[in-house]
Amino acid sequence: MKIRVCLWMLVLLAVPVAGAQDSASAQEPANPPASQQEPSQKPAPRRPTLGPTPPTLQGPKTFNTTDPRRLVRVKKIYVERMENGLQEKLIVDLAKIQRFSLVNDYSEADAVLRGTCLDMRRLKTLRSEVYLNEVKGASIWQDNVRRPINPPSVEVAVAESAKLIAAHLVESLVEAERH
Repeated sequence: MKIRVCLWMLVLLAVPVAGAQDSASAQEPANPPASQQEPSQKPAPRRPTLGPTPPTLQGPKTFNTTDPRRLVRVKKIYVERMENGLQEKLIVDLAKIQRFSLVNDYSEADAVLRGTCLDMRRLKTLRSEVYLNEVKGASIWQDNVRRPINPPSVEVAVAESAKLIAAHLVESLVEAERH
């Protein structure tokens, strides 16, 4: 008996919902297929989505450009002191790019490259985090590089990190100039 009552209530509740769907579909105008549309009506262009990026052989990118316009405008960079001599290696590798001029005075720079280079001996990893900011403090670009140590030595890992960071900066610059 209780089952019959429940079934009747379910039927009574389902009928108004089905009727509401029919009236909603009747109010919407029917769109003809694309082949039957007038030539003056063009379909809306597809917008890019934030869907997943395709996988690469190198894995996910470790660098990020926060402001491409500012990155393109940077001409003079001041490199702050970093642990394990990373700043010296970065100065050498950035000088090879010849896109930026490196300055010794903070006040002459358009942007400041600052960061850390920590050797985590227990984890046998060298972690370098580098940020390119405007002199006023606005973020332009950042990179996060991890390299194994023991073997190779910390000095070799720092040199590899500096080369990777410079290569990532060039790649970001090329991408920013395309847009």
